[in-house]
Amino acid sequence: MRYLPLGKTGLNVSEFGFGGIPIIRLGVDDAIAVLRRAYDKGVTLYDTANAYIGSEDKIGRAFAGMRDKIVLATKTMKRDAAGAAEHLDASLRLLRTDHIDLYQLHQVSQEKDWQAISGPGGALEALVKAKEQGKIGHIGLTSHSLAMANRLIKTGLFATIQFPFSFVEPAAADELHVTARSLGLGILAMKPFAGGVLDNAALTFKYLRQHEGVIPIPGFDSVAYVDEVAAIYDAPNTVTDADRALMAEYRDRLGRQFCRRCEYCQPCPNGVMITPAMGYPIVAHRMSKEVAVGFAKKAIESVAQCTECGVCLTRCPYNLPIPEIIRKNYELYLSHLKELGR
Repeated sequence: MRYLPLGKTGLNVSEFGFGGIPIIRLGVDDAIAVLRRAYDKGVTLYDTANAYIGSEDKIGRAFAGMRDKIVLATKTMKRDAAGAAEHLDASLRLLRTDHIDLYQLHQVSQEKDWQAISGPGGALEALVKAKEQGKIGHIGLTSHSLAMANRLIKTGLFATIQFPFSFVEPAAADELHVTARSLGLGILAMKPFAGGVLDNAALTFKYLRQHEGVIPIPGFDSVAYVDEVAAIYDAPNTVTDADRALMAEYRDRLGRQFCRRCEYCQPCPNGVMITPAMGYPIVAHRMSKEVAVGFAKKAIESVAQCTECGVCLTRCPYNLPIPEIIRKNYELYLSHLKELGR
C-alpha cells in the first residue's frame, strides 16, 4: 500500500479508501470485521455520511481507541447552518471522536442548493465556525454535476472534491481533475464501479490507478472483497490493449443513460422500486433470464404503479428519463417472461 498526500490538507492517506455505504446492510460485528480487515491491509481513509444509517456508528466502534491511526471523512446534505451543525455533532458522537478530518457538503449539484449553503444562515457558515473550533480539519465538496463541481472548486472554499469517476464515467479526468490539482485540492473518486454496473474489479482499478493522486473510495461489504482489491494494489499496474477493448465494450453496452444507484430519486410517491427497476437489463445480462425474472420480479412489476408524475425526474442528478427507462425495462421483462412461457 502506498500513501499519498490528499491535496494540500497535510493528510497522507492510503491510495484507496473505504466507502461507507455497503456496511449499512451488515450487522455490527460483520461490519467491524470488514473495517478492521481493511485497516490491516493498510487502508487509512474511511468515508461515510450522516445519511448512511448506521455506518458512522459502525466505523466509530471499529476504530475506538485508534483515532490517530485513521483519517475520517463524513458528509451532510443539510443546506442550513443549524441542520449542518446538528449533523456534525451527531457524526462526532457516532464516530466517537472530537474532530473529523474532512467534513464534506454532500451532493451540491444545483444552483438553489449552493445559494442556500453559501448564503446567510447557510451550511457553509456552520462548517467554517466548526473548523475554527477544531471540530473539523478541512471542508470538502461532493457533487454529481460536472459544471457545478468545476465552478465550485475555484471558489477557494474547499480542500477536496469528490466526484464520480470510472472508465465509463471518465469526464472528470479533464477539466475537473486538472483544475483541482492546480489548486491543490485532494481528489476523491466516488462510484468507481459506476454504482454497481461494473463487475470487473481488476479492470476497474487498472483504469483508476493510471490517474495519479486520484483516491478511489470503493464500498466494501465483505472481508473477501477487501482482500481482492488490496491484492490488485499489491501488484504493478499494467493496462493492455485487451483491457482497453474490454473497457470500450462496457461503455458501448451501457451507453450514456444508465442508473448509478445513488437513490436520490427515491422514495417514489406511488411505490415504484425505481433503483432495482432501472437495473433490470444489467441483472438480465449477468444472470440467466430464468433467474433474472425471479430475482427482479417484485421491483420490475412495481413499474406498473408509475403514473409518470415526474417527481423522480426532479431528483435525478444525471437527468435520466426515468419513467421512459423503467417502462422499457418492464417491456424487456415481459418479453423474457414470454420467452420462458410464463
